[in-house]
Amino acid sequence: MSIDSLKSQLPDFAKDVRLNLGAIANDDSLGEQTKYGLLLACAIATRNADVAAAFDREATSHLKPEARDAARSAAAIMAMNNVYYRFVHLASNASYRTLPAKLRMSVIGAPGVPKTDFELWCLAVSAINGCGACIDSHEKVLIEAGVTEEAIQTAVRFAAIVQSAAVAIEAARLPVLA
Repeated sequence: MSIDSLKSQLPDFAKDVRLNLGAIANDDSLGEQTKYGLLLACAIATRNADVAAAFDREATSHLKPEARDAARSAAAIMAMNNVYYRFVHLASNASYRTLPAKLRMSVIGAPGVPKTDFELWCLAVSAINGCGACIDSHEKVLIEAGVTEEAIQTAVRFAAIVQSAAVAIEAARLPVLA
């Protein structure tokens, strides 16, 4: 399954999602590895098997195995970090902010792809998962590394579109009630 086959699965009520997926396919503003790693990490973060499979298939012809693994790592590590740091951020008890996380996350330091790619993927996954603390942390690293606000906004826009495809597919599977 590819982006085109995913688009064909979308029902008419999701026409805008279909059009937005087409726009992603034609947008080369991030560069090939950055774009396809981002899309794969975000697709995995949606937790929708059809969306993950479509973007994994699409990524296969655009990414080296190390980059595919790094995208998978970004989705996996952010699944852990987003839960933990969202809790720390939202908890009324400020003492949680002073306790060590005790979470292994060495992949962030050595992801196997350029640091800016991995950070952008982590930021986009954090947007899907709704962790403001992680969004702020990754955005700061990206800005300090010279990544533009436009590139960051594009990454989050792509994440939003990928997430909307997953929701549309799930909505289409709901039983029709008379």
